Amino acid sequence: MRVLLVEDDHMIGEAIQGALRDASYAADWIKNGKSALATLACQHYDLVLLDLGLPGKDGLDVLTSIRAENNLVPLLIITARDGLDDRLRGLDGGADDYVLKPFEMAELMARMRAVLRRKGGNAIPVLSNGLLSLDPATRVATVNGQSPVQLSNREFALLQALLVRPGAILSRSELEDRIYGWGDEVESNAVEYLIHALRRKLGSDAIKNVRGVGWMVSKGA
Repeated sequence: MRVLLVEDDHMIGEAIQGALRDASYAADWIKNGKSALATLACQHYDLVLLDLGLPGKDGLDVLTSIRAENNLVPLLIITARDGLDDRLRGLDGGADDYVLKPFEMAELMARMRAVLRRKGGNAIPVLSNGLLSLDPATRVATVNGQSPVQLSNREFALLQALLVRPGAILSRSELEDRIYGWGDEVESNAVEYLIHALRRKLGSDAIKNVRGVGWMVSKGA
């Protein structure tokens, strides 16, 4: 999953970006509202974390601009503004959740997972195609209900990208886009290496290759 963090406070931004990367998210960090809008215009994100007190363009104005473009990207406001008016404007303006600073990263991650589930139309916390299951909270996968398998951060990120849309074929560039953030070094065979590792852990049929196009997990039973 690729996340855009929009936060002007260096200490907070650095801490959140580090925690997101540790939790297997590809996290890009922008420090002002105008740059956030420019970035969203040319890069797909699975979720946005948006501060309100931003230089150049206030966070609520950024939110208004995002929704005015009919961009339905899941978005959580993260802010110290605890006034009722700000909360109402944020939620009524199209934010999916409103998280007050200071917060625990574990709670923020849980809220992110909840928003992603709601946007995906799935209230069940575990991703599954009927055969293969993945728990985003623990990064544990199971095949046909057998013994759970612990995945590395990037193994988890790749499998999650595929299981969000069973049956959909994702190309190498699309998978890299969901696994790696800005500044991350991407080796030429990184996707193939991760898929090989996942097949060793989950079985050779867990991820299917569509020659010349990309990879997919089946829709299951």
